[in-house]
Amino acid sequence: MFRRTSSGGHRGAAATAVAAVLAVTALGGCSGGGSEGDRGDGAQRSASARPDGDDAPALPEELTGQRLTWEECEAPAPGTSPPADRWECATLRAPLDYDEPRGETLDLALIRTRATGEDGRVGSLLFNFGGPGGSGVAALPGFENSFATLGASYDLVSFDPRGVGRSAKVRCQSDAEIEESLGTDVTPDTDAEERAYLEEARALSADCDEEAGELLPHVGTADAARDMDLMRHVLGDEKLHYFGFSYGTTLGGTYAHLFPGNVGRMVLDAAVDPTAGTVEHARHQTVGFQRALENYLASTGEDPGQGTRRIADLLERIDREPLPTDGDRRLSEAQALYGIVAPLYSEAGWPLLTQALEQAEDGDGTGLLALSDGYHGRDDAGRFEAASHAQRAVSCADDSHRATPEEARAVLPDFVEVSPVFGPFLAWDTAGWCADWPVPGARDTPEVSAEGAAPVVVIGTTGDPATPVEGAERMAKELGEDVGVLVTVDGEGHGAYLAGGSCVQDAVDAYLLRGDVPDDGTTCDA
Repeated sequence: MFRRTSSGGHRGAAATAVAAVLAVTALGGCSGGGSEGDRGDGAQRSASARPDGDDAPALPEELTGQRLTWEECEAPAPGTSPPADRWECATLRAPLDYDEPRGETLDLALIRTRATGEDGRVGSLLFNFGGPGGSGVAALPGFENSFATLGASYDLVSFDPRGVGRSAKVRCQSDAEIEESLGTDVTPDTDAEERAYLEEARALSADCDEEAGELLPHVGTADAARDMDLMRHVLGDEKLHYFGFSYGTTLGGTYAHLFPGNVGRMVLDAAVDPTAGTVEHARHQTVGFQRALENYLASTGEDPGQGTRRIADLLERIDREPLPTDGDRRLSEAQALYGIVAPLYSEAGWPLLTQALEQAEDGDGTGLLALSDGYHGRDDAGRFEAASHAQRAVSCADDSHRATPEEARAVLPDFVEVSPVFGPFLAWDTAGWCADWPVPGARDTPEVSAEGAAPVVVIGTTGDPATPVEGAERMAKELGEDVGVLVTVDGEGHGAYLAGGSCVQDAVDAYLLRGDVPDDGTTCDA
């Protein structure tokens, strides 16, 4: 969820719950769609795919009545392997524009594996791993072992949201253009640097308009939430059972608001603050990443204040003179920053950060560049996943506020005071992220109030850098009384369930498998 203003990956490309543990491999891709169905394909459809809570027109029978063809999955990318045979893929047709549901359609890629248990199947459990821009089709098979207990009673299902991966993907620039953008100064100090920074941001907006202009108005979170309700209906589930991470919590909260009567068992892990606008969210992340950095520094025995100053000075030196690496590329300030950010998503990544920083202090940017490449999904051949193009498209379709350079300058001193490492970047990002975006945003903040919905379990981790724990507290409150149920985990990292703590895993499993709602205010150690 770390915001950035150049093309590549930003606040979610590697900042999803997937990349938070620095361990997932993209394994799955899909093909198929069409006419044949089986268990879970319409066997228990609800009476309507358009509940009263949503004001969009009813969908036609050719969409609500479609039956999915589940076929062998393709490899997600060149040089990778397809997932194991137990995974199967399909394509769901959805309206491009939910206000004109009988008009043009688009294809959404799905992946699933069937429930392994002999008895007690609950239904489908739909996952979103964050971003926005992360591919659920690629991610879910990599977490099969983590969800084995849940997979006994659920068909595990994920998807590429509209604009992502195999679902009408938004990609705006070539690999070479993305590589060049990573050299842009993301903390401008002069008028010339500021102009170059904003020109790069505006150029990406223009490129996205040229490459995906007709799609851009229809990739917002509300559209994805409506897609999930169509999935629920076509999969044959009366209620939507859902597990969302990071941005996936915003998607889940939006679904609960639009379709409160269709909420089944829902878990929102690493919850985003739904009350925060563009500038507030950036400040939250400034606080969160600085908190994580200080916790990391303390773990090494270094004074957090002195360590922060040391790293800020290193970034300033790299800003003036990019570092050489073991190849023909040099490490820019932006790449160094992303290389610092990536291992802060998980305590398991801290040793990598120590090694990379020691190298950089000695004048070698190789380690930080490797971490930055992993963050952006860049392979050895120089190919980028470019998930941030979809991420920018979704977030700019959602967020109506367009911060100006004047606003960025105004908040800069406060952000720098909070964090001289992350503050300058995140302050300027408020102005650069949606600069000259061709589509107006839908709202200032997401609406997640869900009166009448079933309980929604909301999880926050005290040391989460990308979605600070305060966001989970606000998400639980905004969902509404008797709906939001807060579970707080005392630990490090972005996301709790996948980090493996038995307390939170036991609480979530009991809820999803048996419907045992944890007590509101439950606390767990990591």
